[in-house]
Amino acid sequence: MANIDGLRHFVLGNKIEEVPAGFQEAVFANGCFWGSEKGIWRLPKGIHSTAVGYCAGFTKNPTYDEACSGLTGHTEGVRVVYDPSQVSFVDILRWFWEAHDPCSGMGQGNDRGSQYRSGFYFFNEEQEQLIKASKEAYEARLEEKTGGKRAITTEIASASDYDQYGGLWYFGEAYHQQYLAKPGSRPYCSAQPQGVSVPEYDEWCPFPEGSELREKYRPTLPPSFWNINAPRRGCSV
Repeated sequence: MANIDGLRHFVLGNKIEEVPAGFQEAVFANGCFWGSEKGIWRLPKGIHSTAVGYCAGFTKNPTYDEACSGLTGHTEGVRVVYDPSQVSFVDILRWFWEAHDPCSGMGQGNDRGSQYRSGFYFFNEEQEQLIKASKEAYEARLEEKTGGKRAITTEIASASDYDQYGGLWYFGEAYHQQYLAKPGSRPYCSAQPQGVSVPEYDEWCPFPEGSELREKYRPTLPPSFWNINAPRRGCSV
């Protein structure tokens, strides 16, 4: 088991295990977790903590070496604790899609294996609907922009599916947490952003127009943020 009791986020300063009242969690995987985590902690508001770890496997308390063996079923993932009054789940979802190639099967770039597969794991029905609706919309937009068939291979599953294995999420070792922010870290990123934006929220939102749910999840990050900070095509950290 990773020894992270009381560990504080190297950049944000908050305890990485805690979930304050009213805050929510998101768990996803989109390639090597070092770069995946960095993209989220740099969002301008609403992020309480990020952490890297191993998710969606079938053994308890995997180590890094065990997860990398492919024998535990885990993928390198990121856990986000966020304030939904400050940043929308849809903003996190958009970053997830745009920060990697979701059509690449078991890997990103030169990193190959089930531990690098793309995945997003939902904690409630609303998250499920948003993930699935945005997937369909992004797949269509990728095909439109690239002129070819692009089948998204992202794994979409309920967190509760993994209760039988001890849970969806296991924290990674302390030395992996916020690795790219630490002095002496090795700059590395395997993700392959496609340079294609997720369609506007109102084009794919699964909730009826004018409903409370549609407004509840409306993005909070403005177009000006995405114009400057959206992941660019190719590998970047």
